[in-house]
Amino acid sequence: MSNHGELPELAAAVLQPGFVGTSAPDWIRRWLGEGLGGVALFARNVESAAQVAALTAQLRAERPDVIVAIDEEAGDVTRIESRLGSSRPGNLALGTIDDPLLTEAVARDLGRELAATGITLNYAPDADVNNNPGNPVIGVRAFGAEPLLVARHTAAFVRGLQTYGVAGCAKHFPGHGDTSVDSHHDVPLIDRTAEELATGELVPFRAAIAAGTKVVMTGHLLVPAYDADLPATLSPRILTGLLREELGFDGLIVTDAIEMQGVRRRFGLAGATVRALAAGVDAICVGGDHADEETAVRLRDAIVAAVRSGELPEERLRDAVARVRALGDWTTRTQREAGVVRGPRPASEIGFAAARRVVRVTRAEGAPELPVTGVPHVVEFAPTRNIAMGSETPWGIGAPLADLLPGTTSVRFGAEDLEGSSDPASLVLAGAGDRPLVLVVRDVHRHPWVADALADVLEIRPDAIVVEMGIPVKVVGGVHVATFGATRACGLAAAEIISGAVVPEPVAA
Repeated sequence: MSNHGELPELAAAVLQPGFVGTSAPDWIRRWLGEGLGGVALFARNVESAAQVAALTAQLRAERPDVIVAIDEEAGDVTRIESRLGSSRPGNLALGTIDDPLLTEAVARDLGRELAATGITLNYAPDADVNNNPGNPVIGVRAFGAEPLLVARHTAAFVRGLQTYGVAGCAKHFPGHGDTSVDSHHDVPLIDRTAEELATGELVPFRAAIAAGTKVVMTGHLLVPAYDADLPATLSPRILTGLLREELGFDGLIVTDAIEMQGVRRRFGLAGATVRALAAGVDAICVGGDHADEETAVRLRDAIVAAVRSGELPEERLRDAVARVRALGDWTTRTQREAGVVRGPRPASEIGFAAARRVVRVTRAEGAPELPVTGVPHVVEFAPTRNIAMGSETPWGIGAPLADLLPGTTSVRFGAEDLEGSSDPASLVLAGAGDRPLVLVVRDVHRHPWVADALADVLEIRPDAIVVEMGIPVKVVGGVHVATFGATRACGLAAAEIISGAVVPEPVAA
């Protein structure tokens, strides 16, 4: 017979809330003693490796098998290095190099670093096939646009990451690549047939499952080929029918942030939470925006009420809790067997080496040679960043170039600076004089205001160097440097080539 007195503890077990602060707040520590299964760390919780290790030790003192999650893609999306930018180049760079052994080594290095800080679940890798270059939310976060390439690097990343007991999490199931909508704001439509999905979006998820990924994250995506009404996060047909039964995944299913508008707008936080669990989800990620005890109480109580009313079968809740506890046991055991030592560890150079390896330089005949002669002026065009990437992480090449070539100056423009100007080229060129000019962009193909300003400036200064730190769909300018990401490692790699610290191998235009 059911013991409904257990329900609050069971409901707490499937939540992965966020919180504010760089140490564990009282309510989180109390909840861990009352059954809370995990927590999610964000950039706001990270100051240093030593601080994160101390924070996770606080959590583990209350519950040794607590799942401590973070969204660390080791690219443009970084939480553990949000204050400086990632020391690794990110997925698109790794996919462009296309050396799965390198991808596995980078992920293994990341796993060792995360494990040393006490983290046990990483919401990565991004397994999306970015087959729409206009995608506003995935882009460089994907390994590429070809399913088999994405599959082999997704599998390699999972294998490397899990070496040290940090669970991998393939996302965003069943695939967020073919969309022009950001699920943080609305419900993207993936209008592809089941056959197209099978040979496209699902290929990397099959590979991740075969590689032993412990976790799959749902996408708040409408996929009519499987369910014309409910987004994947809330769809039994997609989560139970497709992911569990057809693809054979037996690990933990976690939601993308449940407060995202892709599910919240229609069903509310509590309604989306209950529907997700009923559909087959095992853990609810929440707290990017709603990082407070009141939200956790609301979701826990909604789960309890749904079980008592019959909306959520108690057996389904217990199954979810069992998967949460099983993952906690696996991470605890594997990190112990791997001999993980908590605390800061020496910095690794593998990410910087990978970033240097991926840079592509395209030089038109007659264009200036690299490195530059003289002290350059850098102009960075800054489009609005999507929520996943956050606004706190620095990017660009102005700072690293100034370190290598003292006296380098830099300026940054947003759309609001240039779109209302009658002469944007003059604004951009102010301060450049006759010095070497470096123009830095991210996904110029997606931002008309950047493309227009770039064209105007290049007409006046055809000798300018264009550095593309997004997807290099458009190669413009006499000298074009593609970094395939905007991380700290990518910025340094480009700066080294421009300054002469590294000699590039040019590609003929």
